[in-house]
Amino acid sequence: MNTLRTGILMAALTGLFVGIGFLLGGGAGMVIAFLFAALTNLYAYWNSDKVVLRMYGAREVDERSAPDLVHLVKRLASSAGLPMPKVYVTDTEQPNAFATGRNPEHAAVCVTTGLMARIDQQELAGVLAHELSHIKHRDTLTMTITATIAGAISMLANFALFFGGGADRRNPLGIVGVLLVSILAPVAAMLVQMAISRAREFEADREGAVISGRPLWLASALEHIASDARQTDNPQADAHPATAHMFIINPLSGGGLAGLFSSHPSTAERVARLRAMASESGQPARPGPWS
Repeated sequence: MNTLRTGILMAALTGLFVGIGFLLGGGAGMVIAFLFAALTNLYAYWNSDKVVLRMYGAREVDERSAPDLVHLVKRLASSAGLPMPKVYVTDTEQPNAFATGRNPEHAAVCVTTGLMARIDQQELAGVLAHELSHIKHRDTLTMTITATIAGAISMLANFALFFGGGADRRNPLGIVGVLLVSILAPVAAMLVQMAISRAREFEADREGAVISGRPLWLASALEHIASDARQTDNPQADAHPATAHMFIINPLSGGGLAGLFSSHPSTAERVARLRAMASESGQPARPGPWS
């Protein structure tokens, strides 16, 4: 299902590229945009994880540099039946995390320094289990490709303001077309992200709770992260909003389009579902020790 969804996503974003090319340059622009889209899709499949990690200045850690974090990921990966992913840390005050990679054999989890400083080991286990769920279900391929291609669409739309050439006769809509592309293309990319994000986050919460065995760990972490994220900016995410859907909690500051096009479901609803899951399994109201 995820392979089919990724194929549909790539086709949809390619269609956006081609449409933008037609509005900017007619038939010739459409051909150029199609070739650009094809190359972007190919590059995104093989390299999108590296691109995203570079965007956030993430550094890989190991058992010597971050033993507690790496051992926790290893234990959870074993519980999930996954190969050990690479582990990265990014120097960001906002508590948050994301996973990336085209498949479980080429995957990575990345946490912020703010996350490790502000939540306890149990909550961190809940967050990491959520991210490993994305890897297990191959959501990370869709997520990283979306981030790369949607970012390219936004960049192409911005170029329209400078290179659209409102008087160019090859542009069938003239300056109107340039303005439409500049405004609507980033919005369309955001809508695609929204379409693939909300249901996926609920499922990753559920599966992550199964991996850790404690739904309340993740519920507690989500409450703390959401509260702190609202008060702490994430400059890298604000500079690359097309990557926002990859994080466990929306990292954007919330102003303007960031607030209108949040790619995440309500934290309150996510927590309520996790608490109901814990209640159904007979777990206590407070997180307990890891048995």
